[in-house]
Amino acid sequence: MPEDLFLGLDIGTGGVRGSVIDARGHELAWRSVAMPPPVQNDKQIMQDAQIWLQAAEQCLHALGQQVDFQRLRAISVDGTSASVLLCRDDGAAMTAALMYNDSSSQAQAARIAEYAPPDSTARGASSSLAKLLHFRDAYPKLAATHLCHQADFVSGWLSGRFGVSDENNCLKLGYDAAGRRWPDWLQQLDFPQDWLPQALRPGEVIGAIHAEQAKRFGIAGDCLIIAGTTDSIAAFIASGADQPGDAVTSLGSTLVLKQLTTQPVFSAEHGIYSHRYYAADNLWLAGGASNCGGRVLQQLFSQEQLDAMTPKLQPNQPTGLRYYPLPLDQTGERFPLADAQRKAELSPRPDDDVMFFQGILESLADIEAQGYALLASLGAGKLRRIFTAGGGGRNRAWHTIRGQRLPAPVLQAEHSEASYGAARLALHGWRNTLSQQDR
Repeated sequence: MPEDLFLGLDIGTGGVRGSVIDARGHELAWRSVAMPPPVQNDKQIMQDAQIWLQAAEQCLHALGQQVDFQRLRAISVDGTSASVLLCRDDGAAMTAALMYNDSSSQAQAARIAEYAPPDSTARGASSSLAKLLHFRDAYPKLAATHLCHQADFVSGWLSGRFGVSDENNCLKLGYDAAGRRWPDWLQQLDFPQDWLPQALRPGEVIGAIHAEQAKRFGIAGDCLIIAGTTDSIAAFIASGADQPGDAVTSLGSTLVLKQLTTQPVFSAEHGIYSHRYYAADNLWLAGGASNCGGRVLQQLFSQEQLDAMTPKLQPNQPTGLRYYPLPLDQTGERFPLADAQRKAELSPRPDDDVMFFQGILESLADIEAQGYALLASLGAGKLRRIFTAGGGGRNRAWHTIRGQRLPAPVLQAEHSEASYGAARLALHGWRNTLSQQDR
């Protein structure tokens, strides 16, 4: 019989990636479609959500030429955490999206701080909740019905059902993950409470694919749309990490750390929060995301320069340089210490660009080590293994540098693409649905 297939879509800031796997987890097809970057105006960073749909459509059409979409049983979508917009019941976008690293909602964050618990992830100008209040203040007469995260908007486009999200994406909107509910203190902020989505568990069924999309892409009409997650959690799912003490570092435009634990860890002052993990109710992903990462390297060097310098790195000869490599056009840090005023520290700059490049990589490894030490001190438990995801994981010299500075073995992730993790989540949701039907 033809094999069942499962598809994951990873919606980022610079592109959409799609993976198709079979029931054994073998990846049969992968596709990436680039998108124009968000528009930045000081601390405000915005993107037209139609760009996501256009790229997702191109990605699906391309994947449909590689595999038989009539065999697709489930689709799941991940997206960047705290990238949000307002939309209507029919999915029409009513605003541009404020992106995950938008920190323009300073006044709104101050209001949230009056009511939110000290360790709530809804605190801070880049939270989903601060952006919701920004929309309320900026568009008081807007006839919107739902706040959508990036993954929600694309899932709604596929299913025709809006006003639905997942527990992971909802965390920075104020969702109480431990109690699995919207907390009462949100009502004191005076916004339309029906803007809050229904928070499903990652892997729960949103619904069957909308008939229009099934026809457009040649997908079987009974294909399920499964509640997704954030991009960093999808990368964790893809990595092969599966035991408490396993961790994943995503080396992309930002530096994201997540460790699998048996108890949640929260510390707003350090930018640490915990998501429920899809695989079991007693597992959590504790961690945080630094604004430091590969983005500053792209600002300082061309890709051709980076490619030429990488073979010249000497990881066994430390430079002794100490930087704080935040993006040059951005103020503020989230983790391992939340500081809205922190700026890049990239001096002294040596004449030798290779040494400068290596000094930045060493500094990023130090920030990573500091993050894991902080998690341990706050109760995350003993670190066993660190899997590496993201484009930076391909740099062997950086891998060596990290291995010298981190407190546990550093391994390459089995799969580094978040889209693969989203496909695994689609498979998990489909299996759970079959199991429930058999009971």
